[in-house]
Amino acid sequence: MRILIATDGSQYSRAAIDKCCEMIADPKDAHVKVVSAYEDSYPIAAEPYAISAEFYQQIIDAAENQSAEFAAEAAKTIRKHFKDNLIDVTSDVLRGSPEQKIVEEAKEWRADMIIVGCHGRGFWGRMLGSVSDAVVHHAPCSVLVVRNGHTNN
Repeated sequence: MRILIATDGSQYSRAAIDKCCEMIADPKDAHVKVVSAYEDSYPIAAEPYAISAEFYQQIIDAAENQSAEFAAEAAKTIRKHFKDNLIDVTSDVLRGSPEQKIVEEAKEWRADMIIVGCHGRGFWGRMLGSVSDAVVHHAPCSVLVVRNGHTNN
């Protein structure tokens, strides 16, 4: 089974990682890809409040590095769960809109399932842009949404 896990480093993402580990019966037959996405479209205001291109690049670099840390830590957690490292785990950083990039990666990687955590922000939070809600509606495969340690499809 090919499982794509999206993480933002939050406790909700950690719950999704834990649920993934619980679901894998035979680690030799599992392929897990952990992704973390970041957006780099920070608005640059007009003078006199404009920021320099160098500072803007530092912001983007920091977001990319943080996403890489989130993905690497999640992959490490999964490997540690399976003592003999008999599981195939990779990680990647995606640049762009998280909901769009997660769905695109699932299609490209041919994932059988996507696992995401849910922040549980309710109706208005979903209306303002829930990554898990967007993934559920646009994914090419099954999606497991882990909510505060509980699962909802």
